[in-house]
Amino acid sequence: MVVAAATAGFAAGGSPPATAAPAGDRLGDYLSTQPDPGSFPLVAAGQAAPLVIDAADHLGVVRAVGDLQGDVGRVTGTTPKVLTGAVPAGARQAVLIGTIGHSALIDGLVTAGKLDAGGIAGKWETTLEQVVSQPMPGVDSAFVIAGSDQRGTIYGAYDVSRAMGVSPWNWWDDVPARHHDAVYVLPGRHTQGTPAVKYRGFFVNDENPQTGTWAPNVFGKGTAPGQPSGLNHRYYEKVFELALRLKANYVWPAVWGRAFAEDDPENQATATRYGIVMGTSHEAPMTCGIEEWNRHVVKNAKGDPVGDPYGGNGQWSYRQNQAAVTAYWTKCFTRMFQQKSDMVVTLGMRGNGDTALPDGSGIDLMKSIIAKQRQIIAQVTGQDPSTVPQVWTLYKEVQKYWDEGLRAPDDVTVVFTDDNWGNIRKFPDQALPARGGGYGLYYHFDYVGASRSYKWVDTVNLAGTWEQLHAAHSYGDDRLWVTNVGDLKNEERPLQFFLDYAWNPAAIPASRLGDWERGFAAQNFGPDAAAGVADVLHQYGHLQAIRKPESTNRRFTRTMTGSITTDDTMTPFSIENYDELARVTDAWQRLAQQARQVGRRLPAADQDAYYELVLYEVQATANLYALRQAQFLNRQYAGQGRAATNAYADLANARLADDTAMSNYYNTTLAKGKWKGWQTQTKIGYGDKARYGNNASWSDPPQPDQIYPALQRITVPRTAEMGVAVAGSTSWWPNATSPAVLPALSPYGTAPAPYLEVFNRGTTAFPYRITAAVPWLTVTPASGTVSDQIRATVGVDWSRAPRGTTRVPLTVTGAGRTVQVQAVVDNPAAPAASGFVEAGGYVSMQADHYTNAVGENGVSWLRIPDIGRDGSGMQATPVTAAARTPGGSGPRLEYRMNLTTTGSVTVWTYLAPRNATLPGGTGMRYAVSIDDQPAQTVDAVAATGANDLTMNASWGMNAADAANRTATKFTVTAPGAHTLKFWLVDPTVVVQKLVVDTGGLAISYLGPPESLRSNGGGR
Repeated sequence: MVVAAATAGFAAGGSPPATAAPAGDRLGDYLSTQPDPGSFPLVAAGQAAPLVIDAADHLGVVRAVGDLQGDVGRVTGTTPKVLTGAVPAGARQAVLIGTIGHSALIDGLVTAGKLDAGGIAGKWETTLEQVVSQPMPGVDSAFVIAGSDQRGTIYGAYDVSRAMGVSPWNWWDDVPARHHDAVYVLPGRHTQGTPAVKYRGFFVNDENPQTGTWAPNVFGKGTAPGQPSGLNHRYYEKVFELALRLKANYVWPAVWGRAFAEDDPENQATATRYGIVMGTSHEAPMTCGIEEWNRHVVKNAKGDPVGDPYGGNGQWSYRQNQAAVTAYWTKCFTRMFQQKSDMVVTLGMRGNGDTALPDGSGIDLMKSIIAKQRQIIAQVTGQDPSTVPQVWTLYKEVQKYWDEGLRAPDDVTVVFTDDNWGNIRKFPDQALPARGGGYGLYYHFDYVGASRSYKWVDTVNLAGTWEQLHAAHSYGDDRLWVTNVGDLKNEERPLQFFLDYAWNPAAIPASRLGDWERGFAAQNFGPDAAAGVADVLHQYGHLQAIRKPESTNRRFTRTMTGSITTDDTMTPFSIENYDELARVTDAWQRLAQQARQVGRRLPAADQDAYYELVLYEVQATANLYALRQAQFLNRQYAGQGRAATNAYADLANARLADDTAMSNYYNTTLAKGKWKGWQTQTKIGYGDKARYGNNASWSDPPQPDQIYPALQRITVPRTAEMGVAVAGSTSWWPNATSPAVLPALSPYGTAPAPYLEVFNRGTTAFPYRITAAVPWLTVTPASGTVSDQIRATVGVDWSRAPRGTTRVPLTVTGAGRTVQVQAVVDNPAAPAASGFVEAGGYVSMQADHYTNAVGENGVSWLRIPDIGRDGSGMQATPVTAAARTPGGSGPRLEYRMNLTTTGSVTVWTYLAPRNATLPGGTGMRYAVSIDDQPAQTVDAVAATGANDLTMNASWGMNAADAANRTATKFTVTAPGAHTLKFWLVDPTVVVQKLVVDTGGLAISYLGPPESLRSNGGGR
C-alpha cells in the first residue's frame, strides 16, 4: 500500500512543536513574579530597591543603569532611585551594580569575601548576577550585578531588563514592556557566560531611502556645516543602545553620503560614552570614511578630482597620491585615538565607491599599503601596532590577495566574507598555523549590487543562516563577526539571531532553532502568543528562502552550452507545470491569513509592534506575490486573447494599490506617525531598462514602485469564441497545430491534478461540455457556462482503469468549436515496490526522507529543518570532517525508489548554493550512484561555473535561485526497486532534494512535488 506523501511541501513547513515558556511565575533563569526562600525583592509591595553604583565606574555603566531604572519603572509602575557611592542608611535591600576594578562597591564585596569573582575576573564581557546576604552592615541582602569589564556590567543590567519583559526592540519596534506587579531575584549565581566571538556587531548600510528619509524627521540633521544629510549622535544613541541590549559591542556606521566623525562631532564621543567599539567598513581604512574624502576634494567642470586639502591631486589612489592619502589616514586615526575609546582599525584599501583599486591588484602594492597604515598606528599611539586591534576584510576582489599568498601581520584579524547573499566564500585553512589575530566573518542580511539588490524586508531563512554561522565558527572564525543589516529596523529577527549565536553557538543547535524562534516571539509578544507568532515567522522565513521579492520578475536560463541568460519580463515560477506559480502564491496567501488571525488575538497594546515585526512583512510580501501572479497571468492571457486579460490587469493594479496603502499606513498612522518616511524602499520596478537605464540592473529604481514588466490590455470582441489550454503547455487550441496532451495521470502521482482551461476570447458567454471517451475518467466540472474562463480537473477511478498506459480522448465543445485533448493514463501492471514511486516521468525525494543514513568513523548526518526551498536538508557532521572518496562503506544517504522506466535516467541534485570554501577551491563536491554502479563525483561549483569572486552569471543564478542544481546520468536495466545513494565527499555540502528524471520531468523552478512512498504492499 501507499502510506503517504513523504512531505506536504514548502507550503506546510511549520516550526517544531512548541516548548513551554518559563513555568508559572518564572521570568527567565533567575527572576520571578513571586518570592521564593532566599529571593531578593527587586520590586515588591510598591517599593523598589535602590540601584547603587560607584560614580567612578565607566561612563557606559552609569548610563546603562539609568536605562535599567527606566525599565523597572515601565515593567512594574514603580521606578527605583539611582544612588552613587554607598547604600543609604536604613535601606535593608539594594541593587549593587559595578565593574570589578572600577567599582569600590563591588571590590569591597570581593575583598570582604561576600562575592566570589573567581568565575568572571579577567574574562571578556562576563557578568555575575547573585543575591548576597548581609553584604554590608545594616543591609539584609543585595542583588549584585558585577561585570568583568565595562560591557560585562552593561550586559548584566540589560539582561535583567530583558528577563523582566523589556524587549531589546522596545524603541525600534514599539514593543510594550510586559507588566508585573512585583519582580524577585532568585537565589544562586547566574551568568550569561563569556561570548564565543570577541567582537560582535552590525553595519548600518544601504540606508537610503528609508533611514535617510526618516531619521532627519526624528533626530534632526547632521551638525557639520553644509552636511544636513548626516546622521547625528541622537540617532546613534538609539543604535548603540539597541546594540548593547542585544549584547553586541561593535558597529560600522552608515556610509551612503555620510561621514560618522564629521557629520556630528558628538558621534564618536557618544560611542565612547555608551561603551561601543567603533570600526569602519571594508572600504573605509584607518577609521576614514570615503565620503569625508569626497566632500573635500576639488573637482573640475567634468567632475574629475584635481586637488585635495592635503596638497595632492585629489585621486583616491595610493600609487598616484600617496602623500595626501597618507595624511588623510593620519588625520582620521589621530582623531579617533584622541577620543580614548575602544576601536578596531580597518586595514587595506579599496577603490572610491566600494570598488576595486584603480591602481591594480598587485600584492606588493597592498603589502605597502598595510605597512604604511601600521606605521601610522605606531606613530600616533607611540605603541607597538600589535597592541591596537586591526582587521583586514577580504571583501570581493580583496580575497584574491589572500588566495595569491599575501598575509597580513599575525596580530591582524583576517575577516572572511560571504558573497553578499549569505553564502560564505572561504573558511580558514585548518592546516595553517593559528593566527594571533584570528579570523572573522562579514555577512549580509541586506545588499545592494549584483545580481539584484535586496533591501526591503527581512528575507532570511534562519536555518540557512544557522548552517553558515555554525560552519564558520567550527572552522575557527571567532574573533570578529559583523553583519550588514541595511536600515537595521527591517532585519530584527536575523540580527538578534546572529548576535545570540555569536554569543553562544552551543546554545542553539539545529534541533533547537524552533526554541529560539519561540523565545524571540515570547520576548516581543509574551509567552501566551509565542507559539502562534513563532510559527508565522518560521513559515515566513522558509517561504522567503524560495526567492527574494525583488527578483520575482527575473528568470534565469542556462543554455545547452552552459551560458546563462536573464529575462526581467518573466516569472521564475512555472505557470503551466506543477501549477507552481499558483502553489507558491497560495502558500503566501494562507500565511498572510494566518498572520492576521494571530494578530487579532493580541491585545491592542501589541498591535503596532506586531505590524512592524510580523504583519507588514508577511502581508506585503504575500501581496507582492499576488501582484506577480496577476501580472504574469495577464501577460500570458493577452497572448492568447483571453477575455480575462484586462481583469487580471485590474487585479495587479489593485495589488499595487494595496502595497501603496500599506506603505502609507506605515508612514502616517503606525505608532502615531513615529515612522514617517520609513516605508519608502522600492521593490517592484527592477529591470525596466527603458525607464531606468543603468539603474534597471540592481540599483534602486529612482521612482515609486511601478509594475514591470508592463501590464497588457486587449480589445475583446463582442462575440463568443472558445479557446482551450491544458496543464503542461503554454499553447492554446484550436490555435496550436500540435496535439493537446495532458500530463500523465498515475495512481502514485502527487503533482496537482491535470486540468483543462476553457476560456472565452469574446464578451458573450457560452455553454461548454467536456466528454470523456471512457466512464472511469472524470472531469470536474464537465459542463457549464463560460463567461471568461473555467478550470476543469481530470481524475481517474483507479479501481476500474485498465493496467498499462492508456490514451483517452476528451472532447471539449463550446461556441461552435470542438477541441480534442488526450489524457494519458499510466496504471502500472504490478504493485509498487518499497520506496518512492515513479509517476509522471520522475521520482522526487526530499533530502531528509532517506531510507538509511550511513555514517563512518565519527561522521554522521545532520538534518537541518527547512533549510531547503521546499523542505529540510542534510549535511555531514562534523562540518570540519575530512573529505571522503565515495564508495565502499563510506558515509552516504540511501533512498529506496521504485522505477517503472528503464534505460537512461538523469539524477538532478539540488544543493544549497554555497561556495568553494575549502583549500584548493573545493567544498562543493558530492557523489551519487544507483544500486552498485560506480559513484559519479560532481564538483557543483565547477560544474555550474559559479565563480563568486567575479560574481559571474552562473554564480548570480545560483544565488538568486537559492539552489545549485547539477545532473548525473545513469542507466537502469530493469524496472522495480532501486537505491539511489548520495555520498559524502566535501562536508560543507547541504543537499536539499534529489529528482530522478525518467523521461517526463517538466521545467519548473522548485522541481516537482515530492513523490509518494510505498511500503511495498501495493497501492
